[in-house]
Amino acid sequence: MGGAMTAVVNKFFIASLCMLAAPIAILYSFQSNLFPGSSGMSPEAMTVWSGIVAVISVNVVIAFYIYMAIKEPSGKHEPDPKFLANAKASVKQSGPSVMDSSPDRAKQE
Repeated sequence: MGGAMTAVVNKFFIASLCMLAAPIAILYSFQSNLFPGSSGMSPEAMTVWSGIVAVISVNVVIAFYIYMAIKEPSGKHEPDPKFLANAKASVKQSGPSVMDSSPDRAKQE
């Protein structure tokens, strides 16, 4: 169980770093004229386009993270048997009181 949790935390950490680094790198690249064709742009256009591309890059990272989460095999995630037993016992204890209907309650009064 610890290995699976470590893998999930690692994926989350890498995705978080990419969501931080990608937009900063894109903004820096536009400001330093590293993208072809960005040197002929006005400062306002460069700011707008760098912002748009930075937002798109974050969305791509999020989409990739979601894809990786969906791609994980679902067989690895087994519920805790002790938790299930406690949950079933809790449902059995509170079963009849929760299921009271209003007509039955009116008859009892």
